[in-house]
Amino acid sequence: MPATLAAAFLGGLILNLMPCVFPVISLKAFGLIRHVHDRRAARVEGLAFLAGVVVTMLLLCATLLAARAGGAAVGWGFQLQSPVLIATLALVMLALALNMMGVFEIGLAAQRLGNLSGSRSGPLGAALTGALAIVVATPCTAPFMAGAVGAALLRPPAEGVAIFLALALGFAAPFTVVALVPACARLLPKPGAWMATLKHVLAFPMLGAAAWLAWVLDRQGGSAALGALLAAAVVLGLAAWVYGLAQRRQIAGVRYRPLLGFAVLLVAGVGVSLAGLPATSAGGGTLARAGMPVVWTPHAVAAQRGHGKPIFVNFTASWCITCQVNDRAALSTTVVQEALARTDTIYMVADSTTYNPEIDQAINQFGRGGLPVYVVYPADGGAPVLLPQLLSPDIVVSALKKASANKS
Repeated sequence: MPATLAAAFLGGLILNLMPCVFPVISLKAFGLIRHVHDRRAARVEGLAFLAGVVVTMLLLCATLLAARAGGAAVGWGFQLQSPVLIATLALVMLALALNMMGVFEIGLAAQRLGNLSGSRSGPLGAALTGALAIVVATPCTAPFMAGAVGAALLRPPAEGVAIFLALALGFAAPFTVVALVPACARLLPKPGAWMATLKHVLAFPMLGAAAWLAWVLDRQGGSAALGALLAAAVVLGLAAWVYGLAQRRQIAGVRYRPLLGFAVLLVAGVGVSLAGLPATSAGGGTLARAGMPVVWTPHAVAAQRGHGKPIFVNFTASWCITCQVNDRAALSTTVVQEALARTDTIYMVADSTTYNPEIDQAINQFGRGGLPVYVVYPADGGAPVLLPQLLSPDIVVSALKKASANKS
């Protein structure tokens, strides 16, 4: 248990470096720089960020454990199998981008609108940033994290909660330490006019995240779901502009409430459109391009094992960023494709873009709590071998050579 808790804490630390978290983490870094000379405000926001991370992680953990207790074989990132949540996150990222571009302002008194140096999101804003950071972190699984999450799902509930808590503390640790320790805070750059430009620049990672989520939604629900999301994005953009206009009218002492009411109605319309998203498609399609992929099923693996051919199974999903990186950096490379052909390996893809209980059950049997998972079955029918979550061509080629060494 101590080793598992340490792995969870370390996995949470490394999770800060994963690409899925960058858009939201950049927001928190911006907030810390803004308060570098106000130690009390920095401490309050640091603790609020920690609280948002911990509470959201525990809620996610409780939902996950409750679902598993009810018989659902779900794992880390299970909520991203919902098209409605994917669409909601895409619109949240778009709204944050518009906010950082100055279309409208969140959490500012009217007289502070447009005054970057005087703006304060406050502890509530920091807590919500922590909550959003946990939600958007679920497409990634950092090193050391998979085994810890897998253990959390297999151990008694109390121990599982402790593991998830360690993961949350590791994730929040860097920003909390910087906020609470003056010596660390002094390493941050001084606030200045450059922050106005930085604020606009940070909008583009948000837009990138929104575009990626739109792509995931297209794979989950098809073009109809994507069309609904794009229409909702246009309406949300109009609502943000109208809301910003109402804020500026308020400053000028002009009537603004009709505009504000119109903006609220537009946002309500976006919510209605999300509720009417088309049903999830049957599958997200094959992600990897290496070899000649075969759709994974337990029966397909059982039928092919021990017949003189290695089997490589890629448990993946469109919303799993680590999976996409591995696909581009390793599985789709020429050297890996040649190794698959040379060893006559059967390449199977288990796509968990949408909920598939058989896939989640198989992942659990390997002691993993989330994606990606890579399994190699030797040609002679021996015990399956788990590969690391971060792949390189050399790792895959070496595993295929060993798996094919004892062909029957």
